[in-house]
Amino acid sequence: MRLGFQSTFRASLASLVAFAALLAAGCSDSSTGTIGSQIITGVDDEIPNDTPGDDGDVGDVVDVNKLDAGAPAKDAGSVLGTGGGAGTGGGSGTGGGVGPQDAGLSAAVDAGTNVPIGLTGPVALGSVLRTITSLNMRTGPGPDHSIRLVLPSGVDVVVVNSTMPQNGWYNVSFNGVDGWSSGRYLVLVREPTESPTARDLAVDRARSGVGFSYWWGHGRWVPNGATSTNIGTCVGNCPDCVHTGQYGADCSGYVAQIWHVPETNNDPTDDKHPYSTLSFIGTNSRWRTVTRENVQRGDSFVYNIDGAGHMFLFESGDAWGDVWAYEARGCSYGIVHNLRTVTSAFKVIARTGY
Repeated sequence: MRLGFQSTFRASLASLVAFAALLAAGCSDSSTGTIGSQIITGVDDEIPNDTPGDDGDVGDVVDVNKLDAGAPAKDAGSVLGTGGGAGTGGGSGTGGGVGPQDAGLSAAVDAGTNVPIGLTGPVALGSVLRTITSLNMRTGPGPDHSIRLVLPSGVDVVVVNSTMPQNGWYNVSFNGVDGWSSGRYLVLVREPTESPTARDLAVDRARSGVGFSYWWGHGRWVPNGATSTNIGTCVGNCPDCVHTGQYGADCSGYVAQIWHVPETNNDPTDDKHPYSTLSFIGTNSRWRTVTRENVQRGDSFVYNIDGAGHMFLFESGDAWGDVWAYEARGCSYGIVHNLRTVTSAFKVIARTGY
């Protein structure tokens, strides 16, 4: 009887000790606990019909110490830790993860939501901003607008069109593409000594198309740059040439995208070809003729004789001799940045507003 009581007491005592140890483990900085992780409480609309628990959906547990450029793109309303980390001496940590340190900059943090607050006020046109995580660029100022592209973490974008944010979203440009991104995930790198001009932005857009194929009657490319899988191919003599792939442009489609003419033609990933060289050689409220002596960076040289024509964007050089040009040169060449000679057949046109 006594031995049975002692055995029962010892077993109960062992259970209590094990339970206390379990409680202590749950409150410590154990690597198996939730220290350095956070529950995502914001609304994620980035990856439809995906698997919970792996990409930052509502309710996913995310190791915020490992979220960086490979993390899901964010909009305002998502939650990421910023700074901090696991505590010491048995105490729990308060965050960790993607913070402004990733960009080498600083940003405030909203203590109520743990969402970085990068920008909240007006910034000068031409200011350079930097993403502090993968970030969506959308067609309008808010998550209800469609995604134009995903900006990697740590890249620079330029403020365009408006100094004031709309609903906390900034109108920015990246590699020639304009769109809107949440200021919560942007930090100011520098303000311009001089704001970039419309001509500067046009040349930036031209540069983003270099390397893609020539595609007769089209105008479309990926602003992040040409790769072996997206450049497309052109074979033959146009207009009877054969093109494969989803991207490329001919000379007039290329310039129309660069100039954003008409004004709705402002997304190079959207295939549009509103004008031919015959259109550009004529009069239009969106461009004007200028003399060669007055040609400037971002103007275009164009000719059309008996239905055959060509055009390119002028960067620099001798308007009567050799110039540096951005052009969709032809089926065998694709879109190039090259030094070329200008013949007397060309005239110069400038976009209205440049």
